[in-house]
Amino acid sequence: MGRPMSVVASIRRNLAPIHPEGYLFVGGFAVATLILWWIWSPLGWLGLIATLWCAFFFRDPARVTPQRSDLIVAPADGIVCFAGFAAPPPELGFGMGPLQRVSIFMSVFDCHVNRAPVEGRVERIVYHPGLFLNADLDKASEDNERNSILISSASGRVGLVQIAGLVARRIVCFIQEGAHVSAGERIGLIRFGSRVDVYLPPSAQIVVGLESRAVAGETVIAQISAGMEARTFQRS
Repeated sequence: MGRPMSVVASIRRNLAPIHPEGYLFVGGFAVATLILWWIWSPLGWLGLIATLWCAFFFRDPARVTPQRSDLIVAPADGIVCFAGFAAPPPELGFGMGPLQRVSIFMSVFDCHVNRAPVEGRVERIVYHPGLFLNADLDKASEDNERNSILISSASGRVGLVQIAGLVARRIVCFIQEGAHVSAGERIGLIRFGSRVDVYLPPSAQIVVGLESRAVAGETVIAQISAGMEARTFQRS
């Protein structure tokens, strides 16, 4: 006979851990909740809800990424709000001509841990201060605070831009120039609502549609060729 199923173990397996970047925020919400509860219990219940939401926001679930050199995976959870041609930011060094771009908008209910769209070497990281417009607006690509990352891969150079949003006030980058990243590897985080743009090599073909939902590290957003190379997967 097998071991009896543990309800606690089953629940624990289905709960995503909190990313370390969120510990301070969750702790702050928890302390505020205790104070509110001491002042008036209905306020304490509101604080508890806010604390649970903060823990949910900073969740960091494991992902299973297809390991194939001709695939480009989503760097963020959220809704595809743009898929077409657009001029890249100058700091990526792609020139002024338009490139294919996929933009993913993250609401305050999406997981905000960003992942590498391809395997390769990080050539350049450039932080650009700016405004905090609604990240769902196309103008946010030019005017908002952003962090641009250029990755040189076997399929070509891929640009990734973390864009702060209306509520977001901090872009966190986990990697440095010269580092080697794997597809699906955690590379950064944006706090409280934002967007990520991916600029694709000329030979790439976008395979996601507008308003479709992307899962960071798992959803294929573009493919370089139509080859039938077998896929392997890596959990991260």
